[in-house]
Amino acid sequence: MTPADTAWDASWDASTFRGDVEKQLLGFVDEHAAWLDRLGEDAQRLVAAARTSVIGGKRFRAAFCYWGHHAVAGMVAPEDEASLVRACGSLELLHASALVHDDYMDASDVRRGRPATHREFGALHQRSGWRGDAEQYGAAAAILLGDLLLSWADELLRTCGLDGERVRAAQAFFDLTRSEVVTGQFLDVSAQARGASDVDLAMNVLRYKSAKYSIERPLHIGAALAGASGQTIGQLTRFGLPLGEAFQLRDDLLGVFGDPEATGKPAGDDLTEGKRTVLVALALDALSPKDARHLDASLGEALDEERVTRLRELIDGSGARAQVEQVIEELTERALTALDAAEIDDRARGVLRTLAAAATQRVV
Repeated sequence: MTPADTAWDASWDASTFRGDVEKQLLGFVDEHAAWLDRLGEDAQRLVAAARTSVIGGKRFRAAFCYWGHHAVAGMVAPEDEASLVRACGSLELLHASALVHDDYMDASDVRRGRPATHREFGALHQRSGWRGDAEQYGAAAAILLGDLLLSWADELLRTCGLDGERVRAAQAFFDLTRSEVVTGQFLDVSAQARGASDVDLAMNVLRYKSAKYSIERPLHIGAALAGASGQTIGQLTRFGLPLGEAFQLRDDLLGVFGDPEATGKPAGDDLTEGKRTVLVALALDALSPKDARHLDASLGEALDEERVTRLRELIDGSGARAQVEQVIEELTERALTALDAAEIDDRARGVLRTLAAAATQRVV
């Protein structure tokens, strides 16, 4: 059990919740498989890939949605529990869609210890001796699977079974979330294409590509499903946005310094992918001109273990790693101060505090 799991379990059975979310997601995929499988082997492979993509994960987005609802409504009626979990699962489908597309755009080989979707389908094409280009087939499969999951995310929320007016209010936040994620992703690939490493730009990418949709918007969606007022939504923003930024900064540290056995990704994966993160921008600002040029030129290259180790040493020695840790601490403290001041259910406040620790102190 990781420290994050321990924090969650202090006042809430997070493991059972994750299981309930996965059960809802797999049940939803099976509902579609009932007719899609009749279209033949190709459709069956697509459904199998969709099923794989929704298995596992930390379920942070679903959890923040769930406790965003409880923050407003207190305990949910037993007859509405499954519907609420189903609604929370819509954010996990959105996340799965984003990961499939992100892996292709970043040319990642691995996701959670398994071949990324575009690699898996490319290898299938090659093994089968089909016509055309195997990589292009893998790319097409990843784009279409991501699109399918994105479509299903909307459907799962819309058909969750909760009050229709409140679902529509939540869907307005969900629509905004999807626009933010797509735009944030484009800001990211554009920054990489230009080789731009600027702290303010990196923070903007971080905010819209990940921070808002990881914590702030899930809170909003859950709260809207409970009939939250604009005032409460604002209070949850003051908690969720800085916490989401701290969450993604932790992810950026793991992308460079994380243990591959824990993360399921190769060592220094963000460096190989050429990610222009806040961590990298801070390092480039602090390094000597010679070392900064070396780091900048190495981003996006195929890196062996020795080169990854050298770049890690440069980044760590620049003080950037320590700076990011300090910013994570400051953002988390700001979020928790806002949480303490929010006019919400006290049990939800306590669980949200433990979720904040799990999101910012994790090792995977």
